[in-house]
Amino acid sequence: MAEKFKKITLRKDFYKIMLVIAAINITFTFALAYAILNNSLEEINQSELQRKNDAILGALDYAVSHETITTEDIHTVLKSKILEIADVNKQDIVIYDLKGQFIISNKPNAQVEQIKIPPRYLEQIITKKNRLDIQEYDEVHETEKTSTYSIITNNFLEPIGIVYLPYFHNSDVYSQYIKKYLLQGILVIVFLGIIFYFASGYMAKKLTRSITRYTDKIQKVTLFQDDFTPLRYYNDDELGELTKAYNKMILQIQEQRERLAFNEKEKAWREMAKQVAHEVKTPLTPMRLRIQNFAQRFDPSLPDIRERVNNMANSVIGHIDTVSAVASAFSQFAQLPERKEEVFDLVQEVNNILNLYNDAPIHFHHNKPKIEIKMDRVYLHRILTNLITNARKASEDAERPIINVDIEQINKRVRITVEDFGIGIPKEMHEQIFQPSFSTKTNGMGLGLTMVKKMVEGYGGEISLQSQVGVGTKFFISLPTNI
Repeated sequence: MAEKFKKITLRKDFYKIMLVIAAINITFTFALAYAILNNSLEEINQSELQRKNDAILGALDYAVSHETITTEDIHTVLKSKILEIADVNKQDIVIYDLKGQFIISNKPNAQVEQIKIPPRYLEQIITKKNRLDIQEYDEVHETEKTSTYSIITNNFLEPIGIVYLPYFHNSDVYSQYIKKYLLQGILVIVFLGIIFYFASGYMAKKLTRSITRYTDKIQKVTLFQDDFTPLRYYNDDELGELTKAYNKMILQIQEQRERLAFNEKEKAWREMAKQVAHEVKTPLTPMRLRIQNFAQRFDPSLPDIRERVNNMANSVIGHIDTVSAVASAFSQFAQLPERKEEVFDLVQEVNNILNLYNDAPIHFHHNKPKIEIKMDRVYLHRILTNLITNARKASEDAERPIINVDIEQINKRVRITVEDFGIGIPKEMHEQIFQPSFSTKTNGMGLGLTMVKKMVEGYGGEISLQSQVGVGTKFFISLPTNI
């Protein structure tokens, strides 16, 4: 279970990367939107300030342009007009002389907060002779304020005064405006995030589905499988390159398997040829010597000549029978029948095989009532018949002539155990037990276990043994179910 939680698939990695990218994009978009919105509000505020400033100055210029007036005339000329202009534009207006002293305002004198222009501002206004905007925090109103100073002139364009317009920024309205649009933006981003979440999952699943397909294919590739079906993918992309690599790999495996099979077959035949030559030569050598000896001592006048001839003939026939047995065993080993694979119940089939040995005490055990396997029935019969026959012969003189046959299915493999309590096999002989040249019997070539191993390995299986002299022997066979 711990390994399952530790395992991180490519799909999860891709999914996480896509979500991280989405989170970064959303954060960046949100920050950019906020910056743009904030900048837009600033521009709107500045535009509104400019519009209001132009309207007020235009109205004041119009009021003082009908006749030539001086600074001293401002209070008289604008006394009533300044109230109208301030009311129309919803803006406080304060006018100073060119020395920064208060002249008139739309507000009562007692409510005018700035009676005199600060010297640091006055110098800039007189020097620039242009509008001066001052951004500052107003502690009285506890808000940001833009103080705008502009010079007004008479009809001869002579400076006669300074107009002061205090613009107080309404932070609450400003904040609500931002919140309104940011809330809308957040809703849009959340909606897009949900779409991106499911789209990322779909894209990750689609991408990894093909990779999983290749993984399943590669995991099933073995040197002993019969079907090497190439994958088909027609797009010219990374998966296309992977498809080419996979198809090239299975082609190489096929070639290597054919080469290996040829080499193994050639090696096996060379070894078999040596063994056959040895087995044939073994009876021929004494037979030749005996015939030569008989020919040298042959005397037809001897009274027991007929008996000697009969003995000689029986000896030669015995050696000929030995050579004939060698040839038969070799033929049987060399010509394994063609495999005819089918799916069948291994438990039932083994039970049928054991029923042939009613005269032997055989105990059959299995961990499942039904175990399906795909293989050749004849091969299974030959494998078990050989092992059980050997077990019976090894148990002939044993105190417990019992044979145990066990079948156990573990995942996709089947383990068959054949156990006897006979004479056992010495440890130094375990390495040779499956070689064609080895036999624990007094006659024959000992090709039975060699054939068993050949058939088991032909199915991608394994065979091994445990044995102790005087205790007994266990043969273990592991086979894939191929289902």
